Amino acid sequence: MENELLQHGLNINRRKFLSRMSIGLGSMALGSLLIPDLFSRGGAEEEAGFIPGIPHFAPKAKRVIYLFQNGAPSQLETFDYKPMLNQMMGQDLPESIRNGQRLTGMTSGQKSFPLVGSYYKFEQHGQSGAWVSEIFPHMSKIVDDLCIVRSLHTEAINHDPALTFFQTGAQQGNRPSMGSWVSYGLGTENKNLPAFCVLLSRGKGNGQGVYSKLWSNGFLDSVHQGVQFSSGENPILYLQDPDGMDRESRRKMLDKVAALNEIQLKNFGDPEIAAKIQQYEMAYRMQTAVPEIMDVSKESDDIVKLYGSECLVPGTFAANCLLARKLSENGVRFIQLYHQGWDQHGNLPNEMRGQGKDVDQPSAALITDLKQRGLLDETLVIWGGEFGRTNYCQGTFSADNYGRDHHPRCFTIWMAGGGIKPGMVYGETDEFGYNIVKNPVHINDFHATILNQLGFDHEKLTYRFQGRRYRLTDVAGHVVKDIIT
Repeated sequence: MENELLQHGLNINRRKFLSRMSIGLGSMALGSLLIPDLFSRGGAEEEAGFIPGIPHFAPKAKRVIYLFQNGAPSQLETFDYKPMLNQMMGQDLPESIRNGQRLTGMTSGQKSFPLVGSYYKFEQHGQSGAWVSEIFPHMSKIVDDLCIVRSLHTEAINHDPALTFFQTGAQQGNRPSMGSWVSYGLGTENKNLPAFCVLLSRGKGNGQGVYSKLWSNGFLDSVHQGVQFSSGENPILYLQDPDGMDRESRRKMLDKVAALNEIQLKNFGDPEIAAKIQQYEMAYRMQTAVPEIMDVSKESDDIVKLYGSECLVPGTFAANCLLARKLSENGVRFIQLYHQGWDQHGNLPNEMRGQGKDVDQPSAALITDLKQRGLLDETLVIWGGEFGRTNYCQGTFSADNYGRDHHPRCFTIWMAGGGIKPGMVYGETDEFGYNIVKNPVHINDFHATILNQLGFDHEKLTYRFQGRRYRLTDVAGHVVKDIIT
């Protein structure tokens, strides 16, 4: 009688219970197929109410390609045209403009700050009428696909803290990189490839170093660390089997190692042991996937022409842009390119022209290539450096052979695809190119906007570590809604 009353009150009987339970189990099985690690996580993620692999809302971008111009290209020679500087060439920067702002040790001792205009010509291009320097003839043709943001600013005034700030959301280091946060939040689309890949190239100009801390997982699980590809014969070291070992032997060895690691994991509960098991399996799968992706011999002549002949030379910026497209279409979530050589404290006219030639055609080709493949809408592409350059000459004044010091107060980047408004110029600096006068965008805002496009509320994508919840934007940041479609 009691069972009958219970069935009546819940409007359920044994048949309905088993039927509904089977549906639930089926849903769980489907979820585990779509998001393989859905039920394998715990700890910090559960405390934050976050389930890896599931965005907070519908994303507009599935992946990011970040073309980082290491060394800080001058905004005044690229995308922020300031004719006033040419008109006032050699005159001292007015104190009312500088207003006692912080300087680096390289120019703080200067008795004067002679203004210097750009050595290069600027013209307006596209429907947007954006001003673009002559060193970027190819980018000038795709300005209507770009959102040029002229009002970035940062507190960091030297390369290492500024670069670290851009990549990790903190100046002091030891924090997860942006790519690691994206890997942590979204997981992987392709089990045979890392979620986060790193590519390096070196230009003809004065270079600044890049370090593995920039693609570190920090306090996140080590599976989220960026995997660096080299430009040599073996893109990833130790990926090939040694002489005398075949695939079957490798598989048996990994199974034995995994079994031993599972015992250790059960005994000690260290999540890094689980991460190590996953990394061994990833390396095994990459032995097949990576060589195929690195092979550009099957690319058509039209694609080679689009990127330029240097795309066939491993380790060049052009080759890395082409590889970034191949990685993105194979499901890699975050592809980070670093191109060194933009630190022009002297000899700027000559060095920047060479740097421009390195990156102009491949950058434009990447946008065009993604667009014609239908991938640009779901891929967010970013181009820019760690800060800007001063409007005055560093050292002895020369109109033909000058250099510019670091300037964190305002600088320019561009973004394309991934739900960002195309054909737009956002933000404005004063006529001296020294201060922002409209729509400032801080690094934290920049990070918040990227995460927003990937479907995340930047305040909720957190990880508990040493008693507090960390996030990429720390305790600041606002989404720049004006540049979002």
